[in-house]
Amino acid sequence: MSGVGFWPPSVLEVVFLLLGLVAVGSALLVVTTRQLVHAALWLVVCFGALAGCYLVLTAEFVAWVQVLIYVGAVVVLLLFGIMLTRAPIGRSDDLDSGNRVVAAVVAVATAGVLVSVVVGGFQHAYADLRPGAGSAEELGASIFRNWVLPFEALSVLLLAALIGAIVLSRTDIKGRR
Repeated sequence: MSGVGFWPPSVLEVVFLLLGLVAVGSALLVVTTRQLVHAALWLVVCFGALAGCYLVLTAEFVAWVQVLIYVGAVVVLLLFGIMLTRAPIGRSDDLDSGNRVVAAVVAVATAGVLVSVVVGGFQHAYADLRPGAGSAEELGASIFRNWVLPFEALSVLLLAALIGAIVLSRTDIKGRR
């Protein structure tokens, strides 16, 4: 692979790096903020930055799924859960367990291990980005050609979880309080 260099970085690599920094920064704000609603909103920023990373990697379909499913459904569900359970919306000092130093040491050690493994594993790897590689047509062909059995098993598992949640939430079943 002669002629492929890592320096100077291309515009796409710089944008990817900036989006990655936004994702990491907002993820840190998710876990360090003391206001639950603000944490959910920082999660929206993190998911948006990840969708931008998918766009840079020419996976447009995955980026839109990220926006629709995670930003559009999961975060809204989280916010409705906060509001419907009457969880404290303002500052909450009882959310702090007092283990900040231990948590920071474990987080830095875990990040160090992950970074060293990824850098060691992909040190000489280079992916040439082709436009359209993340299109819905190519992704759908891959899922339904190579991954149809795990896809169907996952759908049955999700259906069973949905039925279980409905059964657990019913109060009119005899023998339950």
